[in-house]
Amino acid sequence: MKIAVFSTKPHDREYLDKFNSNNRHQLTYFEAPLNADTTNLALGFEAVCIFVNDKIDAVAIDKLFKIGVKLIDLRSAGFNNVDIEAAKKKNIKVMRVPAYSPEAVAEHAVALILTLNRKTHKVYNRVRESNFSLENLIGFNLHGKTVGVIGTGKIGVAFCQIMLGFGCKVIAYDITESEKLKEKGIEYTTLVDLFKNSDIISLHCPLNLKTKYLFDIKTFSKVKKGVMLINTSRGALIKTSDAIDALKNGQLGYLGIDVYEQEENLFFNDLSESIIKDDLIERLMAFHNVLITPHQGFFTKEALNQIAITTLKNFTDFEEGLLLENEVKL
Repeated sequence: MKIAVFSTKPHDREYLDKFNSNNRHQLTYFEAPLNADTTNLALGFEAVCIFVNDKIDAVAIDKLFKIGVKLIDLRSAGFNNVDIEAAKKKNIKVMRVPAYSPEAVAEHAVALILTLNRKTHKVYNRVRESNFSLENLIGFNLHGKTVGVIGTGKIGVAFCQIMLGFGCKVIAYDITESEKLKEKGIEYTTLVDLFKNSDIISLHCPLNLKTKYLFDIKTFSKVKKGVMLINTSRGALIKTSDAIDALKNGQLGYLGIDVYEQEENLFFNDLSESIIKDDLIERLMAFHNVLITPHQGFFTKEALNQIAITTLKNFTDFEEGLLLENEVKL
């Protein structure tokens, strides 16, 4: 099957080629993102393979349908960037990688917590300049702190288990409760109580109409003053302008994000010689208590292996008319 792979970086090519060694699938790589303006690149292909910052809205879907694309395969678990209903109307199948390495993302969330708390990123730069002072480096013990987890799917479960290992009290919120976590002593609570009682809040929920801007000015007014907020899920769970206000007035004590609501114009690119035209992220980077990483939570060897294996399996299942176990359905 002829497949156009969009938003390609060197690691995408490396891992997909590694597991497509028999060249069963004809993969053509494009560095460009796929959106309504670039669908012409998919002409002559039966399927497209996309990543988190490709935008497949109804207009893009219609254009893909007209040039004969029958499958959209995401190299990610989230699918908020695809208009699933529009794809269904055009009988274009949408598939994804529902789980690749929950531990990879969960461990990165913990890395953000530890770095923000113990300021190891600042120490690294200080020591390289022969500055061994401890001034302004005081952190806090994680042991005994209350950690609120919003979203207890596979990544959320992995994160909860890690935080239990630190001796934290873990509380959670999800529309579907995990019996496995309850058995470990994790208490499910309301969002209001989670906001009020958590010293650290970590987001592991999908982005949809109900969760967009879950953290806005109203939410920040409800959290414990000085709370640490971690987001390794999707950028638009947090309204950035409101987070900046919460940081300025001290309601938000720390912010660690691996995702950003306007990241498609920034992340995965080297912009070191460019002028950043996004005033919000520039403002965020000015805070000493904000840590930003460029959507690297998934970026481990184990995760990349599994993403490639599942992505290629999705192509094979579709081509052979097998049950599409990773199909996204409404």
